Amino acid sequence: MAEKFNVDDDSVRGLAKLLEETGLTEIEYQVGTHRIRVVRSNVSVVSHAVSAPSHPVSAPVKEISPVEAPVVQGETVKSPMVGTVYLSAEPGAAAFIKTGDLVKKGDTLLIIEAMKVMNPIRAPRDGKVLSICIENAKPVEFDEPLLILE
Repeated sequence: MAEKFNVDDDSVRGLAKLLEETGLTEIEYQVGTHRIRVVRSNVSVVSHAVSAPSHPVSAPVKEISPVEAPVVQGETVKSPMVGTVYLSAEPGAAAFIKTGDLVKKGDTLLIIEAMKVMNPIRAPRDGKVLSICIENAKPVEFDEPLLILE
């Protein structure tokens, strides 16, 4: 017989608030074999509590269309994570890159903040920035186009 899982309302509310504050569409929290998944739908936040190792629960999720990259030939650098993108090191500072800049492999292109951690996104190779596909201080999803390198 499966162990009874009591859902902590405050935890669910905290996770829902985190979704709202970060602009994320989904968050999952697990302790031992118990898991809480909170998904933002079109109108409200829906929570599901399941005991692992059951299959994930499907719920209606707001469809968010990825930012359309301009029709430009080159290599698309995509987001490796969900978070908030910043084009400069701090508010008011110059942007790391701008369209037309030449970058070297390993140069910082931008920063993605995820769970209060600033993650530099580095150039995968030398190249010229043809297009920047995102806006400063806006949420990004996993695999969303960030910029295009020639």
